[in-house]
Amino acid sequence: MNLNRRGFEPVRYVYGLTSALLIGGAAVSLTTGFPAGAQVAQNDEGRMQEIVPRAGAPASFADLTEQLQPAVVNIATRQRVEVNRNPFNGTPFADLFNRRNRGQQAEPQTREAQSLGSGFIISADGYVVTNNHVVAPDNRATLEEITVTMPDGTEYEAELIGSDAASDLAVLKVNRGQPFPFVQFGDSNGVRAGDWVIAIGNPFGLGGTVTSGIVSAVLRNAGGGAYNRYIQTDASINRGNSGGPLFDMQGNVIGVNNAIISPTGGSVGIGFAIPADVAAPIIDKLISGVEIERGFLGVSIQPVNDDLADSLGLPRNRGEFVQIVQEDGAADRAGIQPGDVVIAIDGKTVTSEQTLSFLVANIAPGRLSS
Repeated sequence: MNLNRRGFEPVRYVYGLTSALLIGGAAVSLTTGFPAGAQVAQNDEGRMQEIVPRAGAPASFADLTEQLQPAVVNIATRQRVEVNRNPFNGTPFADLFNRRNRGQQAEPQTREAQSLGSGFIISADGYVVTNNHVVAPDNRATLEEITVTMPDGTEYEAELIGSDAASDLAVLKVNRGQPFPFVQFGDSNGVRAGDWVIAIGNPFGLGGTVTSGIVSAVLRNAGGGAYNRYIQTDASINRGNSGGPLFDMQGNVIGVNNAIISPTGGSVGIGFAIPADVAAPIIDKLISGVEIERGFLGVSIQPVNDDLADSLGLPRNRGEFVQIVQEDGAADRAGIQPGDVVIAIDGKTVTSEQTLSFLVANIAPGRLSS
């Protein structure tokens, strides 16, 4: 599916060159070198109980924001982008331009570009979570520097510890002589449509911006690939919010803000966050340097529409139709053929909320599945 046609896009804010270049639970267990007394999360349960009544949303989000905001950071990258001198490169006029320049191919030039996004610190010793697309350079660019800016304006040069394009997650590391404020992942499995949430981030370079809303839907399949079970929210999310946290009313990070659907490029109340229960295990592996492995079937699929479901005698919203089978792939070796309908794998039903891609990606390679 071409996501851009639907307006589905990452929400990093990018600027540079002549015009804007749009490049686009369980807490993670970490070992640090700081004394235990210093390592109390900004969203520690004891602290949060003093701030937010469990019955629901507070009369104001100010106390909650004040407690959480110190751990949310702005992320900026500096990139070196290759720009061809031939303004007609890639068009039928490219050769004509080269001929007028004595037949010589124009030498590429480079320009500096910068991008902005959001992130949040998850440990006292400075591990920072963000989106991969916030720090991944454009395909014509080389990443030169990543800068993390604290809410008080203090800047730190960051090291890229690891990134995972499939889940759109990345981990950075910043260092200083004292502990950083940090927050922890919560349990996103308990999130329900209608729950109050707040998002903190750096939209359009406006660091520390706080927006509130509710969970609009859970397990939302937005057509984003293997990790397409998002939390949908109407809390305002814009370009530059990518990588920032989505908090519940207990101050838990229940999602990593990731993308929006918008016909205008700005927020229209349809934002998406990677659920904490998807993000936290991947972040833990990136920090530990553990290779992230995923199952792969080698098929091209599409959801079963109502007419096909009726003709096959299947319940609606069940199964996916196999269009193409990759030769000598796992599906081919298992005897799956074009025209087959996969309705379950490993005893788990394939639905629009629990897609075949998602289920397969979470099966370790080499493991037998039925």
